Amino acid sequence: MSTLPKLAIVGRPNVGKSALFNRICQKKIAIVDEAEGITRDRLYAESELFGFPFEVIDTGGIDPRSKALFNELVKRQAEIAIEEADSIIMVVDAHIGVTELDKEVAQILLRKKKPLCLAVNKIDNLDQEVLMHHFYPLGIKEMVSVSAAQNWHIAELLETAFKDFDKEKIEHEEDKSIKIAVVGRPNVGKSSFINYLLNEDRCIVSPIPGTTRDSIDVSFTHNDTLYTLIDTAGIRRKHAEHEVVDKFAAIRTERAIQRADICVLMLDAQSGITTQEKKIANMIEESGKGCCILFNKWDLVKGFRMEHCLKGIEEEVPFLQYCPKIFVSVKTGRNIDKIFDVVKQIHIDSLHRITTHQLNKFIGDAMHRLHPPMLQGKRLRIYYMAQVDVKPPKFVLFVNHVNLMTEAYKKYIYNQFREKYSFTGVPILLYLKGKKKRVVKSAAEVDQGLENEASKRVAKELQDDLDEGEGEFLDGDFEEMEFED
Repeated sequence: MSTLPKLAIVGRPNVGKSALFNRICQKKIAIVDEAEGITRDRLYAESELFGFPFEVIDTGGIDPRSKALFNELVKRQAEIAIEEADSIIMVVDAHIGVTELDKEVAQILLRKKKPLCLAVNKIDNLDQEVLMHHFYPLGIKEMVSVSAAQNWHIAELLETAFKDFDKEKIEHEEDKSIKIAVVGRPNVGKSSFINYLLNEDRCIVSPIPGTTRDSIDVSFTHNDTLYTLIDTAGIRRKHAEHEVVDKFAAIRTERAIQRADICVLMLDAQSGITTQEKKIANMIEESGKGCCILFNKWDLVKGFRMEHCLKGIEEEVPFLQYCPKIFVSVKTGRNIDKIFDVVKQIHIDSLHRITTHQLNKFIGDAMHRLHPPMLQGKRLRIYYMAQVDVKPPKFVLFVNHVNLMTEAYKKYIYNQFREKYSFTGVPILLYLKGKKKRVVKSAAEVDQGLENEASKRVAKELQDDLDEGEGEFLDGDFEEMEFED
């Protein structure tokens, strides 16, 4: 778990908390939209202030009287963030002024007896700073005028929030956790899975598809191994993205896949794999990430064998054939503990390196079992094979002519390699590199080359004479020298 100081951003709905969160992090992490209630779960991210590292928490808007969907759950998430925060920033809207809801939120925060700072947001220039006087009745001593949109006074706000902290004793810790992104369609149980592992209501869960919108990072330790779980919004089909928020959520999910080490693709065991999940699987493979498949809600499946389900999956997406598959039930906890051993094995395989000697022996045996076909009187020759990278493993085949490698033979090499070295749940990238062509120079180019060589030889002889003291250059000689015809 992170030991950095925590800064919570709180306030009523639609005052610019998520925009300020993104500005402090200097990344577009939280979804920002004009509509109220976009942020639901609490979001965490690391940032720094002139070398002082800290963790910032974004929360949903606090409105006890709201009838909006998930309002009580959003309020509970904000309360948790306030409790664990070391310092708090309350955000208000400078142009709307003090509302009754602002007063209620301020009273809640003042009772916590924690360092508290008021961010009067949406002040874009010095002329608008007079609007700050309206907020003195809130009783918060520390106030800073800011504009999250214009990046106005953000550093001053953070300086005020952390003015009582000893910045010398806190050092930034390198993140060595295994990052696991939980991806899939909406309402397959991703947030419930996160909550089960953490044994707390970390993510808002409901039977309504699309409850989760942002990508939520949370760290925890299991058997002395540090993990970072990334709960993502379900990726809908394009025509099902009725709101702009759905589009943003899909983009956040794609980015979560990019920064994860391993992706857990969660499927609904009742409906199997759909077209949308095939696209997600291809996205994982193209990103070069390890993959594990979870068939959730297996406790609800009756009269259907696991073998039939597995066969259908492997036929639909070839890459998933090499991915571990676990049948689980988040509701009952069935097989959840097996996930950690599988994830660790995938992580080890993604970092595995094979020596060039072993690869050359493999490629020789593979070609001995099945020779490459003849194409236009020529046969493919593979000189050697080498591994050039990990996460994902990348290999280069050095051949005589790249165009002599047929798709069928490349697939044969790929399958033989999988059979030999496995690389469980990890995509394997194979590249071809042909011989460099010999360049035949014309007679003119040869003469020019000889002339250049002669010039270099004369210059070297002249330099040798200078080094031995047999000649010298005098300053100004070249400027006064004249040449006769």
